[in-house]
Amino acid sequence: MSWLGSKPRLACVASSSAPARAAVAELAARYDLVDPGDCDVIVALGGDGLLLHTIHEHLQLGRPIFGMNRGTVGFLMNQYRPDDLLERVAAATPITVHPLRMAATYTDGRRTHALAFNEVAVTRLSAHSANLRLSIDGMERMAKFVGDGLIVATAAGSTAYNLSAHGPIIPLGSNLLAVTPVSPFRPRRWRGALVPHTAEIVVENLDADKRPLAATADFHELFHVVSVTIREDTSTTVQLLFDANHSLEERIIAEQFLS
Repeated sequence: MSWLGSKPRLACVASSSAPARAAVAELAARYDLVDPGDCDVIVALGGDGLLLHTIHEHLQLGRPIFGMNRGTVGFLMNQYRPDDLLERVAAATPITVHPLRMAATYTDGRRTHALAFNEVAVTRLSAHSANLRLSIDGMERMAKFVGDGLIVATAAGSTAYNLSAHGPIIPLGSNLLAVTPVSPFRPRRWRGALVPHTAEIVVENLDADKRPLAATADFHELFHVVSVTIREDTSTTVQLLFDANHSLEERIIAEQFLS
């Protein structure tokens, strides 16, 4: 980070909530804020959803992001404190995360790509259950899955949709991805799998005419897909900054002991 040893130039982005907008005004009164393109660090004010939008919207700038919670859960956010913000940012611990790259094929043969820092979800688009084939690194692992769908989650995203579907929480640095079923009907007792972060995961629709699917990469939704290929994109990175005494790794560990 080129600004190490000096005071970082800060930009602020915020959600539309009243607490987030009030926080922007408070920080603007205390600090010389600049535009995201001119900053060293982007300060994101809101919840986890706002942080995810900030990552996607400003990905090409390559700026580290320091989130502060002005939302609800705020799992990926630091505590909001307006005091000593420059010092906090300068002393923060960086965590580098890579997204998943989803390549989807539509029923008409068109193909498109999207990035997901949390998860890719392939889910039913009708009243009918999804009928899916799951392959990993070219090997068929499940000839037919019947249920609402499948989630492929990163470690950073494992506490989001993946956790609500009873998927595992993945510690950072474990180099794993979670493949988690959503309301499985067959195999009824299958609870998902952990696979290496280097794995190529392919989900295919076995009955596209009767059972249409949607594929979602974070908040980018695609409809009427027949196959989805998912793998980690190591060429794309983002740095998230965390207070040294409140790291993301610690929160991932602590989350597993909550009742």
